[in-house]
Amino acid sequence: MLDTLTVTQYSTYIKQIFDAEELLHNIKIVGEISGISLSRNAVYFSLKDEGGMISCVTFYPSLLVGVEEGEKIIVTGSPNYYIKGGRLSFNVQKIERSGKGDLYAQFLFMKEKLEKEGLFAPERKKHFPQDIKTIGVITSKEGAVIHDIINVSTRRDPSINIALYPVKVQGNGAEFEIAEAINKLSSFDQIDVIVVARGGGSLEDLAAYNTEVVARATAECQKFLVSAVGHETDFTIIDFVSDLRAPTPSAAAELLTQVKAERSVVVERLKNGFLNSLDRFVEQKLYPLDRLEQKFSNKIDSYLSNKDYELGLLETSLKKLSPYEILKRGYAVVSQGGQVVDKAGKIMLKSDLNIRFFDGSVVAEPKEVKNDIRKSN
Repeated sequence: MLDTLTVTQYSTYIKQIFDAEELLHNIKIVGEISGISLSRNAVYFSLKDEGGMISCVTFYPSLLVGVEEGEKIIVTGSPNYYIKGGRLSFNVQKIERSGKGDLYAQFLFMKEKLEKEGLFAPERKKHFPQDIKTIGVITSKEGAVIHDIINVSTRRDPSINIALYPVKVQGNGAEFEIAEAINKLSSFDQIDVIVVARGGGSLEDLAAYNTEVVARATAECQKFLVSAVGHETDFTIIDFVSDLRAPTPSAAAELLTQVKAERSVVVERLKNGFLNSLDRFVEQKLYPLDRLEQKFSNKIDSYLSNKDYELGLLETSLKKLSPYEILKRGYAVVSQGGQVVDKAGKIMLKSDLNIRFFDGSVVAEPKEVKNDIRKSN
């Protein structure tokens, strides 16, 4: 039984196997090139066919001069296992052109076919919408594309609405999701314009946007459709069919808010000019009104002052007649059995009297009633 290996021991063992196998040295491999990436003095790319893909690297950047994404090439080199990174790559020493790759050939075929049908014709493209309130965006819900569109659009026009229709942007079935999204938003009344967007990538990554199903959905779309697929140097079939091609997703957001932003400036200028003219007009018309208002105000003040004086006199008179004011002067209200007694002759002996003063009341029992003969009648 083998002892436990360290990671380094295992990686070294793997590397030795590849290095020792002479049949793998200086071999030729044919495939389509994709994902070209320059890093310092090395160029990384993938070589693929319909059944597989390998990672390649060359330290001779000049070998790739004039080579395009999707082109079929023949590379000569040897496999190398990078111990520290744990990666297997094919070190390329030589590159031969073998004509355009299958994906690129399919792109050219589809482009020629649809162009002959008139799908690229300028006269079938719709006019730029003048009043954009809601932008429908067809892209992945992940990644920077949707965030870039939202940030640029709302910065230029805070009132704009962004409606995301999330789809796969590459891989199996991506073209059908994109086409379905275009069809759905095409009949959605609240959407004013549609943007089909994704970031850059290889010809294989952008393959969904070179399909016939996406091209025909774009051609049949009832809404103004902007293609914003890949980087500025990337071109796909949807770019030719769409009503407008934007070099990047952020550029699409700029283009769709530009008209509204400029219109806002014009509207603001017109509004300021109108308000200034209105202020001058109102100022001229208000001068005689101000004088009339002052006269009317003086009459109102005089009238209110007189009424306030009369009200004060009436208030004083009423105050003097107030029962409480009378009680304060030493008078009292006498009641017996819940009835006010206004004559001495009405008082019943041995029945409590309630005598009400201004600050309280007293309960008393009458012992004797003395009538004033002069006032009894």
